[in-house]
Amino acid sequence: MGNFQLRQVPLLSRVGADRADQLRTDTDAAVAGWSSAALLRVDPRNQVLVAGGRVVLHEAGDLGDTPPSDAVFLGRVEDGRHVWAVRGALQAPTGADVSVLDIRATGDIFDDVSAQLVSSAIALLNWHDHARFSAVDGTPTKPVRGGWARANPITGAEEFPRIDPAVICLVHDGADRVVLARQHNWPVRMFSLLAGFVEAGESFETCVIREVHEEVGLAVRDVTYLGSQPWPFPRSLMVGFHAVADPGQTFVFNDGEITEAAWFTRDEVRTALSAGAWNSGDPEAKLLLPGSISIARTIIESWAESS
Repeated sequence: MGNFQLRQVPLLSRVGADRADQLRTDTDAAVAGWSSAALLRVDPRNQVLVAGGRVVLHEAGDLGDTPPSDAVFLGRVEDGRHVWAVRGALQAPTGADVSVLDIRATGDIFDDVSAQLVSSAIALLNWHDHARFSAVDGTPTKPVRGGWARANPITGAEEFPRIDPAVICLVHDGADRVVLARQHNWPVRMFSLLAGFVEAGESFETCVIREVHEEVGLAVRDVTYLGSQPWPFPRSLMVGFHAVADPGQTFVFNDGEITEAAWFTRDEVRTALSAGAWNSGDPEAKLLLPGSISIARTIIESWAESS
C-alpha cells in the first residue's frame, strides 16, 4: 500500500506537437514556413484564448512577412504548420465563441497539443521578459535560435532558458494516511502537498528530505520518484516524489511558509477529491484540494486510488 505510481501523465507534461528543434537554427526554413504558420498570443498575465478544447491560433502572416524579433518558435503541429508565440493582447477571431483561460486555474479542457504549446510558450516568454541583458557583463542581448536562446552581440556568447527545479512530495505513513499542509496565505481548509526549490549542490532526493523537515519538521525515508511537470510560473519544473514518515512525530513549522499541517485518511482524501478543486469545489467542504492542472492533484489522486 505504501508504493504507488502516477495513474496518468500530468496535464502539462502531455506531448502533442513536434518541437522540431532542428528548425531553430535553420533561418531559411523558419522564414519559409512563416507565411503559413500559426500564431499563439499570450497576454501579459500569461492568459490565452481557448475555444472548443483547443487554444486559439491566429495567422502568423498577419504580423508581416517575417517573424518579429520577439516571436518564439514552438514547433510543428499535426498538419505540418509551424507554430510561433508572441506576447501581446488577446484577439478573438470574428464570430468565434472563445474564453480567456489562465492555466493556473484550469487546464484539463486542453487537448495534448494545446497543453504543450501553451506551457512552452509561457515558459519561453517569461524567460525573455527577465533575460534581456547578459548575466556576465550587462550587455543587451537579442533572441536567437527561434527564441530558444539569447546572444550577446559583442562576444557572441549565448544564454539559454533558465529552468528552476522544485520538488513536490506526498508524505504518507506507508499505509492509509497522508500529510497535507496549508500555506499561511491560503484560505482555511485549502491544503496541498509539500514543495520547495532545489538548492545548489543537492540532489532531488536530498531536497525532499530537507524541505519536508524545514516546512513541517518531519523526518522522511524511502524517497521515491513519481514523475515531473513543467510549471512555467515563471520557469519552474516540478519533480514529484512520495516518501514515508512516522505519524508519531510532532509537526514543527520551521521556515514560516506552512501554517498548518495534518494527517488525513485515504477516505477523507477521496471525499475531498470527489468534491472538486479549490476553485470549483464545495466551499463548505472540510478539505479543499488543488485543481487538475497541478501535478499535486495527479499525485494525490494516484495515492488515493492505490489501494
